[in-house]
Amino acid sequence: MGVPIVLVHGLRLSSSMWRPQVELLNSQGRRVVAPDLPGHGSRRGEVFSLGSAVDAVLGAIDQVGGRALLCGLSLGGFVSIAAAGASPGRVAGLVAASCTAKPAQSLAQVYRIPSVLMDRLPDRGAAVNERFHRLTLRDGAAEAVLDGGLAVEAATAVIDEIQSLDALSSLASYEGPVWLINGARDHFRIHEKKFYDACVDGRLVNVPRAGHMVSLDQPVNFSRIVADAADVVAVREADAGRLEAGPEGP
Repeated sequence: MGVPIVLVHGLRLSSSMWRPQVELLNSQGRRVVAPDLPGHGSRRGEVFSLGSAVDAVLGAIDQVGGRALLCGLSLGGFVSIAAAGASPGRVAGLVAASCTAKPAQSLAQVYRIPSVLMDRLPDRGAAVNERFHRLTLRDGAAEAVLDGGLAVEAATAVIDEIQSLDALSSLASYEGPVWLINGARDHFRIHEKKFYDACVDGRLVNVPRAGHMVSLDQPVNFSRIVADAADVVAVREADAGRLEAGPEGP
């Protein structure tokens, strides 16, 4: 079974976005869980805060034994970075996808104004967001996203919370292995070198022909990266266990 895997979804989305990864990784006998963050999916209506989101992620890790490979995309990547920095002993490894942009700049400049404008629409932009996903995602990916609902009402609060995150400091404080994953076409790659340099033990992977939703644009490739990361972490965990046990007697 190896190390458990916890998957953390993106802004406005829910755990349903991880359906391709859950199916592929489960088929390999891996234990995978995907929690909903506050204000999203099954937790719509709750107030989002960075602290409550980190608590949700760490709670999911506790449910699978207290230590796991943590994988997040976009908002989920930022939350996962914060969780790794806050509780490194529970994070055996970190896969941070589509989030190598400083939150204060990327969220304030790219998402803040559109979110405020969307809030003025009668449906707060739900129809626009649904159409966007149906136009840009294929092979069942749009259904995976939409089946969990779109928490358009949560966007502004999320942006206000996340833009204060010092992601580089959180990465620097986490000594475990980190995989920074970006679609080659992703606009959130703008600070990937700075994020990579902040990692104590990092690697940077760019996925060809993929955009911001890299896990859905290239689901098989992305799942393979996560599976490989889980295998690396499992070997390291086993080696660490043997070192702690000490040499065997004669």
